[in-house]
Amino acid sequence: MEAVSRTVLEGHIARVIERMKDMRGSIHETAPIGIISMDNWEWPQGVGLFALYRYYRETGEQEILHYLTGWFDSKLDGGIPAKNVNTMCPMLTLSYLAEETGRADYMQLCREWLEYALHDMPRTEEGGLQHEVTGSPNTGQLWDDTLYMTVLFVARMGIVLKEEACIQESIRQFLVHLKYLTDPVTGLFFHGWTFEGGHHFARALWARGNSWYTAGLVDYLEMVELPSGVSSFLLSSLARQVRKLTELQAPEGAWHTLLDDSSSYLETSATAAFTYGMLKAVRQGLLPEDCRKPAMAALHYVLGQIDEEGVVQGVSYGTGMGATLDDYREIPVCPMPYGQSMALLLLVEAMKHV
Repeated sequence: MEAVSRTVLEGHIARVIERMKDMRGSIHETAPIGIISMDNWEWPQGVGLFALYRYYRETGEQEILHYLTGWFDSKLDGGIPAKNVNTMCPMLTLSYLAEETGRADYMQLCREWLEYALHDMPRTEEGGLQHEVTGSPNTGQLWDDTLYMTVLFVARMGIVLKEEACIQESIRQFLVHLKYLTDPVTGLFFHGWTFEGGHHFARALWARGNSWYTAGLVDYLEMVELPSGVSSFLLSSLARQVRKLTELQAPEGAWHTLLDDSSSYLETSATAAFTYGMLKAVRQGLLPEDCRKPAMAALHYVLGQIDEEGVVQGVSYGTGMGATLDDYREIPVCPMPYGQSMALLLLVEAMKHV
């Protein structure tokens, strides 16, 4: 396989960032809040902001910092949406910016949203965070998306405020979600579980949902220092997931949107997130070196999905809980902020491997 040069990666990074800032919809949106344009405050934008912030920390590019503070300032002036699992996602980046800038208004907002997450956010049985989103309470439901969208922020605030209770809450959420979402046969994760009826909906082993764990765990472990028993458990879940992923990887280097269904389309955002998590875990000694080869094959696939204008192609639109597997197969494909952001995280990580 041909090696990837730093020059190639740098060129892709610049184009991906520019297109992320200027995302525009190419399909009729079905989400209650627009999730394509970076002008909105929702989970896709939150994922995008986090990737931009990580890039800023790597490079020190002040233009990126100005973009991020400008984004939040415009939203604070214009009003922000109601609190839920998905609208919590931008707060992860704001927690870093609050420290970076020393701005009291940023920190106050972080404290306010943390209080909601800890004390007022709806819960399922066993204290799991119910995946309430804009337009739907999803009563009694656990989704694998929640770990990335809300729990990372709770853990991060535990570090910022030196509040051990936040760290312990983040541990509980990881353990409760893994208890109910892990498929014991494959080690992959079902998209969701409901306590109302006690089932996994379509039993979908959905790629992007799985990738929230792969990408999110390596960043979580970088944020917090966990008891060794907890970190060992979370890493063993990652290792088993990745072993199965390598079995299911398509010849092209990507993964299908339903991981165990080769008739479903190849999906770029999940592929990028899987690859980011795998490469970072290998670099940090959390996964064995033999995981590098499938990850590099996936990197080549993602590079091939970035067009000349920096748009990441092959990304599925926002995906709610499916009642049937066809619900996942039929999700439309269009450029999305999280496609851009997961590609960006991957490309920046890949710079450390060339």
